[in-house]
Amino acid sequence: MEYLITVKKYEVKQTAVSQVLSDVRSDKIAIPKLQRPFVWKTSQVRDLMDSLYNGYPVGYLITWQSVGAKLKGGKVAAHQQILIDGQQRVTALRAAIAGQPVIGNRYEKKRIVISFNPLTEEFATLTPAIRNSSQWVHDISEFFSGTGQLTFLRHYFENNPDADEKRVEAAITKLADIQHAQVGVISLADDLDVDTVAEIFVRINAKGVPLSSADFVMSKIATYGDEGRNLRKLIDYFCHLSISGHAFDDIRENDEEFAASGFLDKIQWLQNQPDELFQPDYTDVIRIAGLVGFSRGKAGAIVSELSGLDPQTRKIDESLIPGAYARFGNALEQMVRKTHVERFVMMIKSAGYIDSSMIGSKNALNFAYALYLRLRCNEKLMEGERSQIVKRWFVMTLLTGRAVGSFESTWETDLRRINEQGADEYLRLIEKSELGDGFWDVTLPQDLVSPSKRSPAFQVFLAALVSKGARGFLSKSINVTQMIEGHGDMHHIVPKNHLINNGYPKQGDYNQIANFALTETAINIAIKDRPPTEYMSWVGTQIESGALRIGEITSQSDLEANLEEHSIPAFINEVNADNYQAFLDARRKLMAQKIRDYYEAL
Repeated sequence: MEYLITVKKYEVKQTAVSQVLSDVRSDKIAIPKLQRPFVWKTSQVRDLMDSLYNGYPVGYLITWQSVGAKLKGGKVAAHQQILIDGQQRVTALRAAIAGQPVIGNRYEKKRIVISFNPLTEEFATLTPAIRNSSQWVHDISEFFSGTGQLTFLRHYFENNPDADEKRVEAAITKLADIQHAQVGVISLADDLDVDTVAEIFVRINAKGVPLSSADFVMSKIATYGDEGRNLRKLIDYFCHLSISGHAFDDIRENDEEFAASGFLDKIQWLQNQPDELFQPDYTDVIRIAGLVGFSRGKAGAIVSELSGLDPQTRKIDESLIPGAYARFGNALEQMVRKTHVERFVMMIKSAGYIDSSMIGSKNALNFAYALYLRLRCNEKLMEGERSQIVKRWFVMTLLTGRAVGSFESTWETDLRRINEQGADEYLRLIEKSELGDGFWDVTLPQDLVSPSKRSPAFQVFLAALVSKGARGFLSKSINVTQMIEGHGDMHHIVPKNHLINNGYPKQGDYNQIANFALTETAINIAIKDRPPTEYMSWVGTQIESGALRIGEITSQSDLEANLEEHSIPAFINEVNADNYQAFLDARRKLMAQKIRDYYEAL
């Protein structure tokens, strides 16, 4: 029996577990096939069965009508419902009750077998000890697909003659009733616009974890028959191999359908060449593909395109759907291509961003890559011009915070104006508007008033040091690149303990980024708690005598060059806690100037 509560934007109903599984089998409810490994632990599947057995609530499933979804045999569903929240629970139900396999960590199909003890009313994952015990129902999926309750009980009592018959019969009856247990299903209204559905989707919480809008897109993609499933797999596998290239053989061996589709060949290069700088998750991939294929950055807008929403009439036109999937698929293929990824990564590294730790905004990286892919279609631009535009845009985005807040709307506006005016001309307009003298002379120095090493301005400063081949502070031969790649230490120019003991006890005071420099550990140990007035005098004596005490610099010109590399004020040999604030102010201005010189040289 179903109890309906009609609400403006959705309908809530209680549906039996058996009906939910039946609707999934018949494709009335489309559950996108999970290519990522099943994330629930077996204990969670066990607990789900226990909750259903005891009549506890197990949360709601949420569905929404998918226009143009492909069914088996190539048919198109007029009223198929996409399961946009509850995939893990439905997968767990299918695994435990219907005996369906799930995807394991090595992308192999495996069973999750749940056992039940009628004497103790306990659920457990099947173990060798349980398999050897006659008291347990070894696999509840076999019980649900068996010949009947009475036949089962007869066999059970034959194997357990001393069992309490009434207790066992009551427990088995209760177990069988799991199929009739009620699960809440929220069906979103068919006439809701995509943006509203996307907003509802993002606001849903599953055990306190906000659902990603990209999950919404992934659910939509997977409803488009074999093509949609393979596109979803391409996204999943590309992300996974970008981090774990060794999983390629597992995917090839365990997903024969995908291997035969030709898509696996497009990403096989990742098995030997993953790069830590660019390791997108599926949210990043969808954003980039949406920007390249549709000039759209929002999840709801991408789903609108894939649903065939006509931008002029704002109505669904199913004839637009095949073309939309083709554009999206082409964008994905462009994105995962080896030469495109490698050239883009080379561009970013040539701008001084040699380590992922330097890139605090994946959104900035995503837009830069989308821009690069789009500019490849512009035959008027040479590769060098494309590289210059992409690098400047990437750094400009980091400096101005263009990839925070309502960045997706900003992206769409940017792409529209790039199409109208050209990327180079539009970038110059942004620079003129946002990167004038006021930014370099006032805003940027203020941005450097921060204790956070993750500050975008500070990371741009480090990139500038890398691009110029700067050495470590007071180092003769070890450069900043080597220190960053070797995860070198960031040390205080004016030591922390010196400042704490002389009027600067707060962390936000002594940990100012204008007080940080990449320094060899041996040099930092030699400095210890001594202020620059003391340790810089050692460097002066070292230059005069040639006897090394701190670092290896032995000439005045080399020292001046090193200080200039790190934007250290000329009065560094006079700095201690007394003039610490003046030192910070002076260094911030020098750092801002170095960043400006670096940016304008890109």
